Amino acid sequence: MNSEPELTSLIWDYENQHYLKHAGKEYLLPATPLTSLGDPRFCEAFGLSLPYVAGAMANGIASEDLVAAMADHRMLGIYGAAGLGIPRIEAAIDRLQNRIGHRAFGVNLIHAPSEPQWEQDLVDLLIRKNVAVVEASAFMSLTYPLIYYRVKGIRREQDGKIVAPHRVIAKASRVELAEKFFSPPPVDMLRRLYEDGYISAEEAHLAQFMPVASYVTAEADSGGHTDNRPALTLFPTFKALRDKMQAIHEYHEPLMLGLAGGMATPSSVAAAFAMGAAYVMGGSIHQACLEAGTSPKVKALLSQVSQADVVMAPAADMFEMGVQVQVLKKGTMFPMRARKLYELYKTHNSIEDLAPNDLAMLESQIFRQSIDQVWSETQAFFRARDPEKLERCEDRPKLKMALIFRWYLGQASKWANEGLDGREMDYQVWCGPAMGAFNRWTAGTYLAQPAQRKAPLVARNLVLGALALHRLQILRSQGFDTMQLSSDVDQPLPEEKIKQILREG
Repeated sequence: MNSEPELTSLIWDYENQHYLKHAGKEYLLPATPLTSLGDPRFCEAFGLSLPYVAGAMANGIASEDLVAAMADHRMLGIYGAAGLGIPRIEAAIDRLQNRIGHRAFGVNLIHAPSEPQWEQDLVDLLIRKNVAVVEASAFMSLTYPLIYYRVKGIRREQDGKIVAPHRVIAKASRVELAEKFFSPPPVDMLRRLYEDGYISAEEAHLAQFMPVASYVTAEADSGGHTDNRPALTLFPTFKALRDKMQAIHEYHEPLMLGLAGGMATPSSVAAAFAMGAAYVMGGSIHQACLEAGTSPKVKALLSQVSQADVVMAPAADMFEMGVQVQVLKKGTMFPMRARKLYELYKTHNSIEDLAPNDLAMLESQIFRQSIDQVWSETQAFFRARDPEKLERCEDRPKLKMALIFRWYLGQASKWANEGLDGREMDYQVWCGPAMGAFNRWTAGTYLAQPAQRKAPLVARNLVLGALALHRLQILRSQGFDTMQLSSDVDQPLPEEKIKQILREG
């Protein structure tokens, strides 16, 4: 009769089939290789060992170190380019290409309705640098730069197959947007790109037979830009759409659907794969990892977060539109102060319209410097980034007020990333409830300590843990009482144990 320690070891021997005898009964535990999780074609497409993506986090929080660490373990990482200047992004791409060679990585292409030239400049850079993968995030509609990136370089090979050098992994939380990503590029956009000389007639023609994005990530309740969608209702809806679009268009390559938002424990990852996710994408939890491009102060703060410690606040990049992001509320007054700024923006037409007590509050409590100084710094930023926006401010005082208020929102994330002393109460930390779930799962283990949280180690624990839970479910379906085994295997594994399970070196 198998003892519990022997049973636990059989759970991790996932490549082989086993017959178990336990409590006088026999059970079958079939082989369930890693390829049984997700869609193996996703890993094949990007040369990965596990169907796991470390999603982008803006301002370089998803840093070069994080992306390279994921690539070193044959997982896909997306560099957090949003909010950064083009020269810095170019330097990061150069470092990544020199460091990881032919292994896959991606760069975030975020929708920037308030800075369309930045979006175009980034796409020009990505094409020039031969960056083969982008994560398209926060899009509310398709844009010309995104379609240009996807279409440029499309060709038909001798066997008739249409091949595109640029792949898009899109994040969406609304069905109507997911449908646009799963559809071919709009004909009118292709026509304009051709007429403006961006693409050839052949590229415009072939683009009609490929989706804008072959890979769409259903983004549930997540940190940063989010619609707070519940994964259990969002994913099945997207899956039905995916199947419909695949049948309608008969693309040469399969449409694949991943899941993000809440991917923080083996159970949540196992649930994603059980629903049919081709891959999972992590976000918030990586911000607390060693490789993340944020400060030790923020990582320590995140290690104490519970699921209730997050809240929505105005977004810096889409402030005037009323778009919100999910941020940390524990240990910071940023959400309250950001909401106050938006309230003032909505109810006033210019800085000059503000009441004296509101101006005093802004300068003494939020900005901690004069309005004139904030405006001077804002002008310096936009002279380098978007001079035309400053010109529009001359006869649009409400826009000037918005840019002044956005100064605080932008600086708040910078202060957090730098760990600036004295500004702790103003830290803007993008975070979803996944962080709290992760802390709960790792409580009392070595991964409870920020110094132990390596991003690849966290990711591999989640995927291997999901595989173990999948195998336990097979036993449970045969009437096996897996309660004790569940508590044994649903624990973070040390790095050496993972290497042993994966038979590495």
